[in-house]
Amino acid sequence: MQYRRLGSSDLNVSEIALGSWLTYGGGVEKPRAVECVKAAFDAGINFIDTANVYGRGAAETVVGEALAGVKRSSYILATKAFFPMSATDQGLSRAQIRKQLDNSLARLKTDYVDLYQCHRYDAKTPLEETMEALTEAVKSGKVHYIGFSEWPVDKIEEAAKIPNVAKFVSSQPQYSLLWRAPEEKVIPYCAKHNISQIVWSPLAQGVLTGKYKPGAAPPVDSRAANSDMNGFMGGNLMSDAVLKSVQNLLPIAKDAGLTLSQLALAWVLRQPNVASAIIGASRPEQVKENAGASGHILSADILARIDSVLQPVLRAA
Repeated sequence: MQYRRLGSSDLNVSEIALGSWLTYGGGVEKPRAVECVKAAFDAGINFIDTANVYGRGAAETVVGEALAGVKRSSYILATKAFFPMSATDQGLSRAQIRKQLDNSLARLKTDYVDLYQCHRYDAKTPLEETMEALTEAVKSGKVHYIGFSEWPVDKIEEAAKIPNVAKFVSSQPQYSLLWRAPEEKVIPYCAKHNISQIVWSPLAQGVLTGKYKPGAAPPVDSRAANSDMNGFMGGNLMSDAVLKSVQNLLPIAKDAGLTLSQLALAWVLRQPNVASAIIGASRPEQVKENAGASGHILSADILARIDSVLQPVLRAA
């Protein structure tokens, strides 16, 4: 496992991170989730990402239980806040940040999180209030660093101009072979200002594993076949055109000496501004396989062949 510095922080995160969206506390039972966390540590993964809204607190609870007894300084823990936790609890106001942070810490069974992220931009709260509340959290010791997920560049820039507040060290965008939008604005801005990417869905909800075949029903044990975990697989992601193109990546992965999942993860990690790619494994063997992507450098020829195969479907995906 290779490690990269997270933005301007002093955190060295594993190139592969273990996430808990739609899995732990939801579609994956707790014993299996605990096995996946153990497999992550065994593979050298030191970065665990979650959020309060995943399972309405259930994912944080499972992660907290899985980490019980593990030396706190041996791993880097990240969570997020913004989305509704109840009819009245939502957003990034000072009151909500205080409340949701304390609730997250209780579920995670820890005194602090290494990284606290704004899950989305809150247009209903003054940005100054959000940044001041995050700064208070850092000063309290409950949070060591702050980040954001899916913020527009103008708001990232606006936050950076507010005086006397904590600065963002990370961005968490969706980014994969099939979804390259961050390359246009977010990555160039963040690279210039020492903010690292922690990317979510680098395997496009499992589509980039090659497990889904065009014209065939999803495997019964897959995310697409599980109503608790397939709510984000709409659009063209499961179209025959996309699935056929993904199948055409298999010989490229073989020539690179990688599985298709590892190829997709190595592609994301080719970006120096990407510190870590979050995987959502439901089985320990998936954790081990995905961790194997770390440290692999894809040749210019492999990268060109990937683009040639996927170019026709990038807009559709």
